[in-house]
Amino acid sequence: MDFSDPAFKLEIAANVAAAASILLAGRNSVHGWWISIIAGVLFALVFLQARLYGQVALQGFFIAVGALGWWQWLRGDRGAPLRITRLKAAAWPWLALLVVAGTWGYGAMLVRHTDGHAPYVDAAILLLSMVGQLLMMRRKLECWWVWLLVNTLAVPLYYSGGLQLTALLYVGYWINALVALRHWRREMDVAR
Repeated sequence: MDFSDPAFKLEIAANVAAAASILLAGRNSVHGWWISIIAGVLFALVFLQARLYGQVALQGFFIAVGALGWWQWLRGDRGAPLRITRLKAAAWPWLALLVVAGTWGYGAMLVRHTDGHAPYVDAAILLLSMVGQLLMMRRKLECWWVWLLVNTLAVPLYYSGGLQLTALLYVGYWINALVALRHWRREMDVAR
């Protein structure tokens, strides 16, 4: 970690913005969404430098979903703020199929057309993150289970890709996802 390196400074800025966004989301605060847009822009640049092209594409998705999530949380339930709810059990097999097929297809594309680092793990993180973000946008409690899985895969990927700070922060994000799961569950139970 070279603190004078501009790439490292960019990684720090991206992680500060992402940490703020994730902590706010875990506390069920709508302000996490606009901060996530800033984090997405910064992380797109970080991952481009690290040749994690699936993660670059994911940041574009995060930026778009950040704008939609911001609106959904404020006005998504017929003009009223969205409440925390559970995902229907019938949706899980379809989501699993989507993640497996998408990981295989996108991973194969990364292998064939890029010099990407760990393309299939990169692709799995991309697909799972998309599912997690969409579930979060709809305020589904299960989004935090998906984020626990994403963070479990991301720590070794980022560490092996030379992004030690990001890997360390993803350990923190894993802990935050566990705390957020409990917090959202309590809020959902109180709202019933």
